[in-house]
Amino acid sequence: MSRKKKFDNRIKADNDGLRFATPEVVASYRAKRLKCQTIADISCGIGGQTIFFAKECEKVYAIEIDPQKIEFAEKNCKRYGLDNVEFICGDALSKEVIDQVPKIDILFSDPARPPSEDKRHVSSLEPGIPNVLSAYANKTKNFAFEAPPQMTPDRIPFDCEKEYLSLNGQLNRLNLYFGDIRSCDRSAVSLPSEARIDSNNVKADIVTTEDIGLFACEPEPSVIKAELLPEFAAAIMENSSSQVSLFNIDSKRILLTSESPIDHIIAKNSYEVLHVVELDTALINKELRKEDVGTVILRAGIDPARYWKMRNEIEEGLTGSGTVHLFAKNGKAIICKIMD
Repeated sequence: MSRKKKFDNRIKADNDGLRFATPEVVASYRAKRLKCQTIADISCGIGGQTIFFAKECEKVYAIEIDPQKIEFAEKNCKRYGLDNVEFICGDALSKEVIDQVPKIDILFSDPARPPSEDKRHVSSLEPGIPNVLSAYANKTKNFAFEAPPQMTPDRIPFDCEKEYLSLNGQLNRLNLYFGDIRSCDRSAVSLPSEARIDSNNVKADIVTTEDIGLFACEPEPSVIKAELLPEFAAAIMENSSSQVSLFNIDSKRILLTSESPIDHIIAKNSYEVLHVVELDTALINKELRKEDVGTVILRAGIDPARYWKMRNEIEEGLTGSGTVHLFAKNGKAIICKIMD
């Protein structure tokens, strides 16, 4: 994602600061969710989240151990004309810092994590969640933490709400909410629309099918990660009276399918199924020449070294203006177009 798309031009920092700072649409959503009178922002970095807390809250205490980052955060808040932020440079778990924070409504922490791990672990976060909960127990009972979104709910060893965020169709963030700001066990939010579904919603019994229907719907990855497919299916059926079934493409791709159009605001994409043919590039090309198609997006577990060869073979001679998505399962190509 480019800097222009991720940040307002007023945000300034070094390259690492910009790389790890919270995207504005995420920061804005989270600030609205955590709106209160007083909030502390631990590990505030260059202030990307702090700025939006300051827009929504009366007072913000921004804490950062890195002097260079907190200097950027101060300057960035000034660029936004914000004067309700108190900056504290130091170790958030030290008595010196804790003593500077009064009673607050909410504490938010975006802890550091290793640049890479074979498997993300909540125990790798620094400062650790249990340590923050203990250190600030006398300041507030309401805590929010950012955690690696790759972790499934069963790997979060805390009694909290696990809120997964998708941004433009990609899994982006995991927020953990403790105390009165917790509203359920699991939730999924799609940004920028802010559409939401959670574990308090009605569930549907989803039947798995091996036959794709005339229409399909691709859930947001946040819905899948939060394990909310039954709630999502129930919401679809309530809105459209469509009977939906689960169609598993592979370990990474899931569709809900129906004989009638299906759509939901928290869906990543809704499709009309155009063709189901053998997974043969010449045959697929022949079928697509009958359609107004020029671009084919392969949505299949294809070796990256083979991806462009296969795509070029499928697109050869196509002169249309439309785009189709091609899923592959059991030797079949499932060709879909996104519904308007």
